[in-house]
Amino acid sequence: MSTAALDPIVAIATAPGRGAVGIVRVSGHGLMPLARALTGGRALAPRHAHYGPFTEADGSPIDHGLALHFPAPHSYTGEDVLELQAHGGPVVLQLLLARCLQAAAEPDPDSGAARLPRLRLARPGEFTERAFLNDKLDLAQAEAVMDLIDASTAAAARSASRSLAGEFSRQVHGLVDGLIALRLLIEATLDFPEEEIDVLTAHDVRGQLSKLQQTLADVRARARQGALLREGIQVVIAGQPNAGKSSLLNALAGAELAIVTPIAGTTRDAVRQTIQIDGVPLHVLDTAGLREAGDEVERIGIERAWGHIEAADAVLWLHDLTRHGAPDYAEAEARIARGLAERLPPAVPVLHLWNKHDAAPGARIPPEGIALSARTGEGLHALRQRLLALVGWQGGAGEGLFIARQRHLQALARAGEHLDAAQAHLDGPAALDLLAEELRLAQQALGEITGAFSADDLLGAIFARFCIGK
Repeated sequence: MSTAALDPIVAIATAPGRGAVGIVRVSGHGLMPLARALTGGRALAPRHAHYGPFTEADGSPIDHGLALHFPAPHSYTGEDVLELQAHGGPVVLQLLLARCLQAAAEPDPDSGAARLPRLRLARPGEFTERAFLNDKLDLAQAEAVMDLIDASTAAAARSASRSLAGEFSRQVHGLVDGLIALRLLIEATLDFPEEEIDVLTAHDVRGQLSKLQQTLADVRARARQGALLREGIQVVIAGQPNAGKSSLLNALAGAELAIVTPIAGTTRDAVRQTIQIDGVPLHVLDTAGLREAGDEVERIGIERAWGHIEAADAVLWLHDLTRHGAPDYAEAEARIARGLAERLPPAVPVLHLWNKHDAAPGARIPPEGIALSARTGEGLHALRQRLLALVGWQGGAGEGLFIARQRHLQALARAGEHLDAAQAHLDGPAALDLLAEELRLAQQALGEITGAFSADDLLGAIFARFCIGK
């Protein structure tokens, strides 16, 4: 552990801006001399709120508020923690933060030494990083802290809370325990081959491995659902000018976000709005109408629209029923179809929406399409449900989900590949050494989720995304 990791740290723990309450947090060891200097010499009982002034060096008050002391190891970071709860003005909090740094460097009247040597400003995420390093949280739980803060829907917040409480970690640890037990059987046989015990049959290795594969598949399925709650999906509305793309965005969002006019080419740049369906966040983009444009600004907007389409998780291709069958319209539709075939990855679904059904009620809709009226709301419910189905959302599963990130999904996938390879060694000529190695690699992949096997650069990348003070 580096010297910097042992330094005491301080930061404003509440969001920037004005508020009723703001918090300055200190973490380290031996914080009582600093606490006395900040609170006018008061002794703070552990985990009790003490109201009074926060004082400058000359004894004058900076503010009045609550001081709380959490002795190690019963604190968020596992170190001594001091929290100063003052009024939430940015100037007040900056004065209090500066006073913490100043008082830490001043000599303590009792010992003559600096009250808290090397106190420094915390890096982003450093409080939670220390909680991880001091075994207060594992890595999956630490990431759930930020996921809970960043949650954009109630379902995502509940799932992040379950991960923070350790539900995801318990699932992973259960898999790891099963792998360890299986590895012990295999490696004991490798160490003592003279015993000639048919370990594969006597201990039902095939059955144990199959059970681990099924459990892993269940965890992966729940993690994929949790990743949808955390990250949502990018949905791009595409189509010709005046097909009703902006009207559809407004209808989905329930607000007049995009300008709607009968003039072709009104939308020049993407308009983005996040909505939620059954707790899943959808980041919906209304893009410029796709056509051959002579206007340079509109051409740039159309090229940007194609860029958004290429990066989409799903595309809503909006067709205009009132122009369906017109030669010019059909020719432009064919150009869009060719562009989608050339630019869109095969795995990205395209949902065909036939808009303005209220103006053409007798029009025939292809079986895979959805009849829609962005003006009246007809077909919006069917569209929402189809979108959820396209991305693999399993309705009704939200209460049992835990939040997950792409790195978690990748680690689970690697573990699955190693278990499949282990299964292949069992199905062919039994090679116990190779079987044991695949089990070890599967265990290592799972350990990356909770931090049992983590490189320092991975930890740095994870905690750098946290806010300062957390």
